[in-house]
Amino acid sequence: SQLFIKDLHFDGVPVRIYLPREPSASKRRGVIFIHGGCGIFGSISKELKEKIICRYIARKSDSVVVSVGYHLAPERKYPAQTLECLTATVHFLKTAETYGVDPARIIVCGDSVGGTFTASVCQELGHRTDIPKIRAQVLIYPFLQALNFNLPSHQKNAAVAFLSRERTVHFILKYLNKDCSLKEPVLAGFHVPESINLKYRKWINPDLIPDVFKLSYKPPLLTSFLPQVHEEVQELFEPWFSPLLAEDAIVSGLPDTCIVTCEHDVLRDEGLLYKKRLEDNNVHVTWHHVEKGFH
Repeated sequence: SQLFIKDLHFDGVPVRIYLPREPSASKRRGVIFIHGGCGIFGSISKELKEKIICRYIARKSDSVVVSVGYHLAPERKYPAQTLECLTATVHFLKTAETYGVDPARIIVCGDSVGGTFTASVCQELGHRTDIPKIRAQVLIYPFLQALNFNLPSHQKNAAVAFLSRERTVHFILKYLNKDCSLKEPVLAGFHVPESINLKYRKWINPDLIPDVFKLSYKPPLLTSFLPQVHEEVQELFEPWFSPLLAEDAIVSGLPDTCIVTCEHDVLRDEGLLYKKRLEDNNVHVTWHHVEKGFH
């Protein structure tokens, strides 16, 4: 009763928009919400969780919320999902005033792979001057890298439901429409050549994670490199898939950021590593850690 809810298309991308009914004396804030689901699950029309979250944000923050209904993989091949989130975001930035929104006060928010898409969209738009700047990004337990699946949080939460370490890689392969028999070699790190390990060690490294999160961590044994596995999964090394791999010139142009991590989550350390990268590049970061939280 407090919201108008409409299904629209932004340049061909399905969206659901939540607009507060109460008139506003000034332009409202805008929130672009990108749902999770590994890129292969979820919907703006069927998922009750997304509806509840979007309604809650719209009501509590008196904001106009746009939920992006990107098409799912593997039917719509990667990187279609990122591109559709980008298209919807650009459309909203350009047309915000049509919906009573201040274009200078729009944030992009996403959970899990929605956090991945959020990070990618913000990286892509950070240096654009032809559209309004995104005010902030909110990354809720985001997936951010596919090089190292033996970080402390991977070990600690390897068997935690809903998102175990094995299921994480299984869903990645399903999303990319790859042979799931590649799961074990990727988990072991056989897909990463030494040159890439050396290049990204400055950003993806257990040494960068605070000691309080490494109490039972055991460094893995050295692994072999299998070129045939690397050839099959080269998408894993693209910043659009692994935003932690973006260069500093891109990261330094990002907006203010809020990162939410959960203790009982294999992806916890990716949020911690991205937090450090952002801070090292003078991006303002607010961090919320849910000690009893699950993915």
